[in-house]
Amino acid sequence: MIRINLLPHRAEKRKARQIQFYAFGVISLMLAVLLVGIVHIVISTQIEYQERRNQYLTDQIGLLDEQIAEIKRLKMEIAALMERKTVVEKLQSTRSDVVHLLDQMLNIMPKSVYLKSIKQTGNKVNLVGFTQSNARVSTLMRSIESSPWLESPTLVQISAVTSQDRGPRLNEFNLNFNLSTQVPTTSAAPSTTAGTEG
Repeated sequence: MIRINLLPHRAEKRKARQIQFYAFGVISLMLAVLLVGIVHIVISTQIEYQERRNQYLTDQIGLLDEQIAEIKRLKMEIAALMERKTVVEKLQSTRSDVVHLLDQMLNIMPKSVYLKSIKQTGNKVNLVGFTQSNARVSTLMRSIESSPWLESPTLVQISAVTSQDRGPRLNEFNLNFNLSTQVPTTSAAPSTTAGTEG
């Protein structure tokens, strides 16, 4: 006997395919959402890690900046201390210059030469004084030249003046010379030419 299926089998197959299509669509959408979520989590984690690294580097740079500022301050303090040390050493090395200068002036000063002022600026010394004869100034310059502590005498000017204290006619002279930069190894004998020339 022949059996005929009169049920709408095509409609059922179509409905089954639609259900299957929707199921695959939902599964694909869920997988896509899951994949996007995973990618988002991974990227967020990397961003947070990089931000932590950036913050660490920023903190370290701040510490280095503080250390650099401290080093600069210490260098400035060291430079100031070195300048003070240099000044003190210079004062220590030149404090005996005045003693040698006065000692030499006593030894080399000719007779009839009277000093009005002595002015020292660094290694340069300026003498202003009076004398009765120009030859005494020449003698003084030669004595300065031969002194181990003094050098480079230069006559700035000499002029005739009248003084009530020193006599009717005197010559006022202005003389420059330098303190020697080389310390002599032996003490120089007092000048024997002082007062012998007229």
